[in-house]
This record gives sequence, structure tokens and C-alpha cells, in this order.
Amino acid sequence: MQDLINHEDFETTDLSSLRVMNSNFAVQPDWIRKAVAKAMPDTIQVGTYGMTEAAGTVSTSRLDDSYEVRTGRCGKVLRDWEMRIVDADSGTDCEPGTRGEIVLRGPNMLKGYYNAPDKTAEAIRDGWFHTGDIGSVDADGNVMFHGRMKDMLKVGGENVAATEIETMLQTHPAVKLAQVVAVPDPRYSEVPAAFIELARGQQSSEEELIAHCRGKLASFKVPRMVRFVSEWPMSTSKIQKFRLQTQLIAEMEEGQG
Repeated sequence: MQDLINHEDFETTDLSSLRVMNSNFAVQPDWIRKAVAKAMPDTIQVGTYGMTEAAGTVSTSRLDDSYEVRTGRCGKVLRDWEMRIVDADSGTDCEPGTRGEIVLRGPNMLKGYYNAPDKTAEAIRDGWFHTGDIGSVDADGNVMFHGRMKDMLKVGGENVAATEIETMLQTHPAVKLAQVVAVPDPRYSEVPAAFIELARGQQSSEEELIAHCRGKLASFKVPRMVRFVSEWPMSTSKIQKFRLQTQLIAEMEEGQG
């Protein structure tokens, strides 16, 4: 989405023929929503939630949902799927609107991971697939994705979602994309650090971006350091956060040496 909007031909391309777009504005920086809405004012925007292990889509917006719901949530669960939001520690079902792990059951669910029985046994328990995703379902049945459980930081005993910090950083006009990782800290065990790709033609500094978060996030959630990147370490389609984390920890250890 970001590369599309920043492409040199985006503003001059006629997009009026697009009728429906799976934009997932609910999990996108707000500047993306504004840019796409301006370029495609007559396009119906929808949100979805899904994954490879579910053979694609699990929930999606209805076309007659309000604009606020279609752009602020990830839709309702499809007919053949069952979804529960469970407390990761107790395994009990969460109340509507409460965050927990998304677990799924349905005919399109994977049977197992290839040649990985231990991974399969960890993920599929009592017929339910444990996604490792943090989500919630509101009283109207609308799903929301809040990040990955492995992207949770433990700052002085407090659980902190990397996505919350990334979303705040991406409200800064100079930030194209933010990724947050945990780095060791002698007092808090670990603290957040941010990697930033700046928007084209924009400038900012570590101090400015940290100050942008102060007063808007709890103090223990504010990034302790910021590094700027022009390229991301990628797998086939995803940013490899572990490589960013390893790089920064090595830099910190070298500085202490």
C-alpha cells in the first residue's frame, strides 16, 4: 500500500473503475487511509482478517456495513468458520471487546505443518488452531487484529504491544513505516527500540520522534532509541524483525566493549 501510494504515477492514474478494495485501513497508518480515500472516493473500502493456515480469508466486511466499521474493523467471521478470543494464560474465553489470542476452527484449517509435528501439536489443540495473533471481537461480531503475540514486549513486567508504538510513530508526518523491537535493559529487562523508514522528501531525528511519543504513550512504552533505514530485511513478503533486533543488540554490545 505504501509503495503504491508513493509510486510516481499514483497521483496521475485514473482509479475510478475500482469498485471494491480490500484496504484494511483499520491496521494501516492514517496517512494511507487519507491518500487512498482521496484517490478513490467512490471505491467501497473493506477490511479482512486471514492467513495462509486458514487458506485465506476468515473474516471480511459486509458491503452494507457503515464506512466507520469497514475502515475501523476487519469484518465479521465467514459462515464456515468459528472464532474464539481466549486468554493466553488461562485459555478461557474473553469478553466482547477484550483482547486475547485468536483461535480458529473450520473446514479450511490446515491439517498440520509439513514435517513439523512439534509445531503442529503446539498450534492445533483440541481441534482449534492457535494463531498467535492478538485480536478482539466487539459486541456486534466485528473482528479486530491487534498484532502478533511474539511482538509483545515485557517492559518492567508490563506487557507492551509493538503495534501500539508503531501506530503512534506512524502518526508523525515524516514517518513512512515504523517497526519496533525489544532490546535488553538492566533495569526493565527489555525496552522498546524503533526502526524508521522516512517518507519521501521528509526529514526527522531520533529526538524528535521520541518526543512525538511522549505524553501520548505511557512512559514505559516510549522508544528508548531510534534507528533510520532505507531498506528492510525481508523474507518473501514480511519484514524480518529478528534481524533488526540482532543488528541493534550487536551495536549496543559493541558500544559497551
